[in-house]
Amino acid sequence: MLKRRHVRTGRAWPPAFTGVAVLSPGLRRSATAVAVCSALAVGAAGPAAAGAASPPGPLPRTSARMLRPVSPPAPSAADRTGADPGGRSLESFTVADGDGFETARTSRPLAPGVELNSYDRLESDKWLRVDSLSVDLTRGTRVDYLHPGKVAARRTVSQMAAEHDAGPGRRTVAAINGDFFDINQTGAPDGIALREGRLLNSSSTGHHRALGFGPGDVGRVLRLYFDGTLTLPAGTRPLAALNAANVPANGVGAYNAQWGEADRALTVDGAQRTAEVAVTDGRVTAPAGPPGKGPVPPGTTVLVGRDAGADALGALAVGDPVTLEYRPRAATGQVPRTAIGANELLVVDGVPVDHEGGGNNTAAPRTAVGFSRDGGIMRILTVDGRQADSGGVTLTELALMMRRAGAHNAVNLDGGGSSTLVAREPGSDTVQVENSPSDGTERTVPNGLALTAPDGSGELRGYRVETAVDPGTAPTADPVRGGHPERVFPGLTRRLTAAGYDETYGPAGGTPRWYTDHPLVGRVGADGVFTARHSGDTHVTARRGNARGSIRLTVLDDLDRIRASEPRVALADAEASGRFGVLGFDAHGTSAPVEPADVRLDYDRTLFDVAPDAEGGFTVRARAAEPAAGRVTATVAGRSTVIAVTVGLAAREVASFDDAGRWTFTAARASGSVAPTADGRTGTGLDIAYDFTRSTATRAAYASPPGHIPVDGQPQSFGLWVNGDGNGAWPTLHLKDSAGSDQLLRGPYITWTGWRHVEFAVPAGVSYPLRVHRFYLAETAANRSYTGRIVVDDLTAEVPPSVELPAEPPHRDPLVGTAAGTRSRDWRFAVVSDAQFVARSPDSPVVAQARRTLREIRAARPDFVVVNGDLVDEGSPEDLAFARTVLEEELGGALPWYYIPGNHEVMGGRIDNFVAEFGPAQRTFDHRGTRFVTLDTSSLALRGGGFAQIRELREQLDAAAADPRVGSVMVVQHVPPRDPTPQQASQLGDRKEAALLESWLTAFRRATGKGAAFIGGHVGTFHAERVDGVPYLINGNSGKAPSTPVDEGGFTGWSLVGVDRVSRAEQAAARQSPWAGGPDWLTVQTRAHVDGLTLDAPASLPVATGEPVTAVVRQGQGAAVREVPARFPMSADWSGSPNVYVGDPGRAGPRYIAAYDPSTGLLTGLRPGTVMLAVTVNGTRAESRVVVAASAGHGYGPAPGHGHALGHGHGHGHGYGYGYGYGPAPAHPQSRAPAA
Repeated sequence: MLKRRHVRTGRAWPPAFTGVAVLSPGLRRSATAVAVCSALAVGAAGPAAAGAASPPGPLPRTSARMLRPVSPPAPSAADRTGADPGGRSLESFTVADGDGFETARTSRPLAPGVELNSYDRLESDKWLRVDSLSVDLTRGTRVDYLHPGKVAARRTVSQMAAEHDAGPGRRTVAAINGDFFDINQTGAPDGIALREGRLLNSSSTGHHRALGFGPGDVGRVLRLYFDGTLTLPAGTRPLAALNAANVPANGVGAYNAQWGEADRALTVDGAQRTAEVAVTDGRVTAPAGPPGKGPVPPGTTVLVGRDAGADALGALAVGDPVTLEYRPRAATGQVPRTAIGANELLVVDGVPVDHEGGGNNTAAPRTAVGFSRDGGIMRILTVDGRQADSGGVTLTELALMMRRAGAHNAVNLDGGGSSTLVAREPGSDTVQVENSPSDGTERTVPNGLALTAPDGSGELRGYRVETAVDPGTAPTADPVRGGHPERVFPGLTRRLTAAGYDETYGPAGGTPRWYTDHPLVGRVGADGVFTARHSGDTHVTARRGNARGSIRLTVLDDLDRIRASEPRVALADAEASGRFGVLGFDAHGTSAPVEPADVRLDYDRTLFDVAPDAEGGFTVRARAAEPAAGRVTATVAGRSTVIAVTVGLAAREVASFDDAGRWTFTAARASGSVAPTADGRTGTGLDIAYDFTRSTATRAAYASPPGHIPVDGQPQSFGLWVNGDGNGAWPTLHLKDSAGSDQLLRGPYITWTGWRHVEFAVPAGVSYPLRVHRFYLAETAANRSYTGRIVVDDLTAEVPPSVELPAEPPHRDPLVGTAAGTRSRDWRFAVVSDAQFVARSPDSPVVAQARRTLREIRAARPDFVVVNGDLVDEGSPEDLAFARTVLEEELGGALPWYYIPGNHEVMGGRIDNFVAEFGPAQRTFDHRGTRFVTLDTSSLALRGGGFAQIRELREQLDAAAADPRVGSVMVVQHVPPRDPTPQQASQLGDRKEAALLESWLTAFRRATGKGAAFIGGHVGTFHAERVDGVPYLINGNSGKAPSTPVDEGGFTGWSLVGVDRVSRAEQAAARQSPWAGGPDWLTVQTRAHVDGLTLDAPASLPVATGEPVTAVVRQGQGAAVREVPARFPMSADWSGSPNVYVGDPGRAGPRYIAAYDPSTGLLTGLRPGTVMLAVTVNGTRAESRVVVAASAGHGYGPAPGHGHALGHGHGHGHGYGYGYGYGPAPAHPQSRAPAA
């Protein structure tokens, strides 16, 4: 994609978070904020919903931070048709309904009377990105015809704008693409063109609509015609065209030096008879011949005839006199000074045109121009399309947008890949691309319109202050591209720039002096480098005389850890380059890019060159031609991370399928077979036949080798040749990593026929070495039923030189606490998810696990239970009815429960069966000061659950902000915005939806000081983290086998969430210091299923010596047993005899014999004696007796400390029930369950 200098960050949040879901002015319908607080009648006796406070009035609401451009979502995010992944249609709202809303907006002036507004919108069926120019033509701005100098030549809009001669005392400030054109042949525009009153070319047949500018400072939509007369010895006849893309039937067209070099034969393509003659100084200079190519000499006119026109030219002889006369003619009024061809009418006399049922009315990228009633105000709109970020609009939708933008008359210009808008920034004369052209880069086009403005005085009037690091390309931890250079950590720096501008926003010189309004927060040097000192917000101002400009910077809490944006940089060869950036995080999960100047790099300089780049990171290049591998260690303020760098790739054979006869077939809700075939690509291939007609749930056809195929090295990707059948099945290469976890590498849907090479990328962060487990095809959409057959052959791996990365310690978020910490909260609720049972197997082990989980929950006596999706596996009416039976039998009538659907509640189908059994799929309720908003992500997307639920979330956040009875908001949905595993396949597929959800919760927390949190499931692991101060819990599986290694949350169980009411004083404190992470109001006890618990501690321990202590939970029996270390993210309560201190040994008093530090897993002897150390996991206790022996000559004072206690949650005497066990324990590989 094109580099964007700016991202749309939105306006600052107001002091109080008091906005309703205000629709944008451009697409706004009359709307009333809905006060929704659904009464929950779920289960036997669901708690009554608290009445929602009336939403506040329509005050301006900030736009959430939404960055652009972003990378397309993973293949799992959408099906082949653009509908939601579950195969069901979205609500039938469109842009025309105006039911969407803006998520971000930025504005900047380009010249007096010229303003650029860029905004993002979320509609029910798509995202939209829009750039809008408002131009007051009465304030000195002129509109010029823009072209490369020849009619049939093409350049990009930015090239033409840079080369455009704006005239004496004028500058080009913006430009857009123009007319439709003959894209596949001559490249000439379809419509007429006038530049400074001079006719450059006439239109093709029927293309008479145009945009005109002048006489005077007005613009209009009009019809322009070409009148021409050709006088020959035989008489006069019409001259049909001038430098036109096509000569009309039986006509004669004239082509002069302005035409260019395009083949003139293309202008009469399809004619039965053609002819061309050259005329110089009014005389024929060469006999008629076929139309030629190449430039027309200056002073010469070439006449090209079609059929009857060719006959007339064929009668001419050398020396015959020929006279040409032509002029443009306006249907009404005077001929304009500048004109460009246009296409469909969008707005006529204030009325939008309905194009439904007409051609060219599909959603696409668009460019449109319109005018006010008097023609003095010009409105320009570009809408991006054909991208994950922006779906484009129909002509009908575009017409409504133009009318709401203020156009009284408007027309459509060329769209698709041609749509381009470029503009300058204040203080600059260089234009840059503002939109995101759908081709991924600017398309070359024949013409456009340039906006020019008068030069200013050059006297300094102000500064545009920015970070030197482009927000759009800065290293980021967000779900979408674009980072946060407006943030910085104490002790680190941020480079700033100041561009001076004059009264016309043109460049003006003058070196500024720099100031900060809060010097305690940070200071800025004369070089514009800001050095952060203490947490807080400050405005940094560049000033010289009366000219000034400023930027707001936020200094975060102390730097806690760093990581590289790319943990591995693989250079294909010595000529390639790669890059990485460094991100910092505070303890609350708030991130910021780290300036290269603040990073110390250590690496082998004989192998690589690593240098800072303009995007706020580092560029890596090889120093030698041969393959190489090494590590780069980046250190920032004492925190380090390691990046692997490799040079060179080697293709290695993994499977040739010569053993195809030994491969075996299995299926999920499908049938089929595998067999060897001689019709492979290079010999024997594997034929896979499948039948996906037997179910509407997710189906899969698996092809497994006779044994796992080991893959040497650290492959970046795999390649497989596939002879496709065009059915659209979804291919997956299923690998096992060194920990036994599944790595599912998704390929593109097989929509092709014949052989094609398919690449399967290996996600960053996998644990090498890898093994090939199987290959399979899947179908997730309930409405797709088919049989098919493919052939696969030649599986290879692209392998760089190997380099080992040290294991990075996981970040242990204090959200996961102890049983004691959870009990100490005001109240509790339970979360269970991902059992995945079926009614046809009521006595299966998975059902038994689900029942066991519910019994444990009932015994814990929470206020209620949240069933967060995938309790069932196939979503049939029988499954759902059985789920109700299980819930009612195990929870009884006294414990309320709320069931939120997951993807397995629909299994690619509709939500109707779930709704019929359990009621609405989305709910809102209040409980003891916390507002719960549950969302339906059964389609793996937010909009798939209905656009109304997104509006509901927006409105409930606004209402909760204003309601004094609500101290916190909890969003609960099955699919989380982020998947913490390397393959990141179990998260919201639409990454802008994920970013929107996160930004709304963050903004709510920061602006109100109230609590905000999120609970998800779906991933198959237990995980906790914070994003910008908001805690996110992923609940693990309760029945189905987990998806991750045992030491990374791969265990079964459930979660008990302890909640405090957030007081007004706590809210005020959090608002006062938003960088401090918000109120402390949640603790989660992750309660693993315990079939056995062992505690391994030394029998004896010398004084002043620390020895590791480990606890291991056993889950299951026999060969399927899992042995899970009792440490984060598993909750474990450490305690012991009264003479054991739990916490930092350096803080232990004189009465303690030993101290156990859960943060290090070390038991330290303090003085001679005997202690009992104990650990409790989900009610099961194990203990061990330890004798602390005296060391010769050793005193009995307190032993030195070993690290720091976590210090989160609530204190308990002597540290009992405090912290986790972090002692080392062996990893036990666990298999991940099949994807289907």
